[in-house]
Amino acid sequence: MFVIDLLSQESKDAVRSLFGRGLSDYEIARRTGVGRSTVQLWRRQGFPRPTAPVRIRPGQWGEATQRSCSYLLGIYLGDGSVSRHGDHFGLHVYLDMAHPNIIEECAQAVERFAGKPPGGWNRPDTACLRLSSYGPIWPLLFPQAGPGKKHEREIKLADWQEHIVREFPRQLIRGLIHSDGSQCMNTFSVELKNGSREYSYPRYFFTNYSADIRQIFCDACDRIEVRWSRPNWRNISISHRRSVAKLDGFVGPKS
Repeated sequence: MFVIDLLSQESKDAVRSLFGRGLSDYEIARRTGVGRSTVQLWRRQGFPRPTAPVRIRPGQWGEATQRSCSYLLGIYLGDGSVSRHGDHFGLHVYLDMAHPNIIEECAQAVERFAGKPPGGWNRPDTACLRLSSYGPIWPLLFPQAGPGKKHEREIKLADWQEHIVREFPRQLIRGLIHSDGSQCMNTFSVELKNGSREYSYPRYFFTNYSADIRQIFCDACDRIEVRWSRPNWRNISISHRRSVAKLDGFVGPKS
């Protein structure tokens, strides 16, 4: 059972006491430590009413929900972030518009936990789509969320996440590759007695700057006996024929 740590009542009282003193929102934010956007929101719309603590109970989730959680965890670790907006939080996932099936699968996973479809925003002059969903659940679902870039801080799975990942490693791998991986053809030439011959075979890559996230990916591969290697510090390569065939069975080319 997990409970969100919302802004304290003392912070709200401090902001309320300064509203009548003619101070700017910037100055109130500086004095109280509450974000300026939150101060602006409270001034315009009033203070939020107290709400009951939000909880998640992973032990009561059915198989479909656990599968979605494992997949969405992979998506989040690859290309997701959680931001704070007053007493609520936003999950933001950045996806390539060239892969509409991945966008749809991610949106369905988000909707399972948010209770409504995420919103989409296309960055101008790019093929990047940002899926966003707002609510109190996201820091509970992703306790790895925090200030700064993921590769600059420790990323460790909670015990309940470890349990789900052990049960559904394929969904985690699928989410990680959908967000930060690729399937490609490796082509090379070999000089033979009767001339050169070209060979081509598929392989997978997973690329991430975080050593912790790369290790999470490798651990999931080990659970299903997928062989991997490290061609350089930020890439994990899967080129063994049987391992590639195994990934083809539940990942395949992006679409």
